Amino acid sequence: MRTIDDLDVSGKRVFVRADLNVPLDGERITDDGRIRAALPTVQALRERGARVIVAAHLGRPKGAPDPRFSLRPVAARLGELLGAEVAFAADTAGESARATCADLADGQVALLENVRFEPGETSKDDAERGELADRFAALADLYVGDAFGAVHRRHASVFDLPGKLPHAVGGLVLTEVEVLRRLTADPARPYVVALGGSKVSDKLGVIDNLLGTADRLLIGGGMVFTFLKAKGYEVGSSLLETDQLDTVRGYLERAEREGVEIVLPVDVVAAEKFAADAPHAAVDVEEIPADRMGLDIGPRSQELFAAKIADTRTVFWNGPMGVFEMEPYAGGTRALAQALVDSDAFTVVGGGDSAAAVRALGFDESAFGHISTGGGASLEYLEGKDLPGIDALA
Repeated sequence: MRTIDDLDVSGKRVFVRADLNVPLDGERITDDGRIRAALPTVQALRERGARVIVAAHLGRPKGAPDPRFSLRPVAARLGELLGAEVAFAADTAGESARATCADLADGQVALLENVRFEPGETSKDDAERGELADRFAALADLYVGDAFGAVHRRHASVFDLPGKLPHAVGGLVLTEVEVLRRLTADPARPYVVALGGSKVSDKLGVIDNLLGTADRLLIGGGMVFTFLKAKGYEVGSSLLETDQLDTVRGYLERAEREGVEIVLPVDVVAAEKFAADAPHAAVDVEEIPADRMGLDIGPRSQELFAAKIADTRTVFWNGPMGVFEMEPYAGGTRALAQALVDSDAFTVVGGGDSAAAVRALGFDESAFGHISTGGGASLEYLEGKDLPGIDALA
């Protein structure tokens, strides 16, 4: 794949597909990690005299303008971080976008409105996506793919557009792929994967693939209760996917056959309801009350998971261990992050909620080997799936 170093960008309009899908509280950005991750590529292009056109999505609008998902606050923050004004196009590929891009001078940056305001962006119809990609292509001379968090999507600005312009891979995507190859090709062992999050169904493919590559799986988060139920424990009112019980039993049996250690919590923090102020206590997994729900791994489990990480050489973590946004249930996620920091392993935090948790809980990002910007893309890569946005940049 060509990199931006292989492109002559001076005086050229360069369309950069970035991942700026940040969480918003109204118009306030609560975590700007993805904007910061996009800066090196944008800044490198600016310094070489490119006219930089940044495109991104935010949330899941229904293919039409929706002020709740406007990128206008992102344009302001991007400008602050760059130390330069960022022009904002009020539409995605229409009159405002054309005028904004045409007015750029060398070294200037513009941000288009949310690409998902266009129905063609996420359409399953090749012709509809192609028509939008043609309109994007008319705005620029070159294309740079740097939205790792979207490369698993067959979307117009990610998959179709690179075929219509000379293109290259951005520095962020290049780094992400190199890290994931390190996890899959020949990881230093012991290789441990910690998986959390709410639903086991979201992780089926990656669990299936990891049973052939990892030495040890640590399971937490809401998904753990399907594992505990599969082992015969009662889980009270905890999150449970009954339709996945047979699949999970199969994973447990296969792990035993293949010598992969699956580590489950020995205690959980169980609460009367899903609320920070609800009565709660740590209980053994054999004794979860019928009227309580597990919202975090317990203190003994935190020690167990830390011990299982201490001797590792490679760790991949995706998904919080509990509802970390509520302080009473943040202990498990905090303890797991600390265990990664304390280890001598190459540590990878797999994007999404895990990356947000690291920042929200006050950890220094430099204490980890790599913090990914793309949770879903990371998981699909580890599943062994082709990523359309990567294939398009070949």
